[in-house]
Amino acid sequence: MTDEKSGARAVATLGGGCFWCLEAVYDEIKGVESVVSGYAGGTVPNPTYEQVCSGHTGHAEVVQITFDPAVISFKELLEIFFTIHDPTTRDRQGHDVGPQYRSIILYHDSAQRAVAEQTIAELTAAKLWDRPIVTALEPLTAFYPAEAYHQEYYRRNPYQPYCQLVVAPKVAKARHLFLDKLKASAP
Repeated sequence: MTDEKSGARAVATLGGGCFWCLEAVYDEIKGVESVVSGYAGGTVPNPTYEQVCSGHTGHAEVVQITFDPAVISFKELLEIFFTIHDPTTRDRQGHDVGPQYRSIILYHDSAQRAVAEQTIAELTAAKLWDRPIVTALEPLTAFYPAEAYHQEYYRRNPYQPYCQLVVAPKVAKARHLFLDKLKASAP
């Protein structure tokens, strides 16, 4: 991570189902400067969407978030993350099934790892879910941006059926629960 007083930017890499959902939510959060949909956590260099969807590359659909830690902390990003997806389902989110949809935090350094471990421990102790949290916690080894048509997908395709049925409810939930964290330009 970065020193929160230095003005430097930090990067977080998170996967919680379809990357369109996470991107759409984090795009609206104050302190988030960019969100890139992509692939991480696998073994194939520069995978394509089709390869990742096969379930044989080991990659998860993830977002890479560049943020200002003086405005929003990594911990706060994780609080949003654990609210907008189900961290108790292995290799699935709703009807999206396969290892590419797993819940995963790919930490960039030991500080992020410690914050993620602490957050998972706190959520486990709070017993918010009936099942245990299965979110994987792994070091980021490589991130591959997804194809251009996946970037800002929800913003460009709000009336596409998947966006209406799956993405829009997650965005609405985040807007409701994190109203104080929304950018001024967010609805």
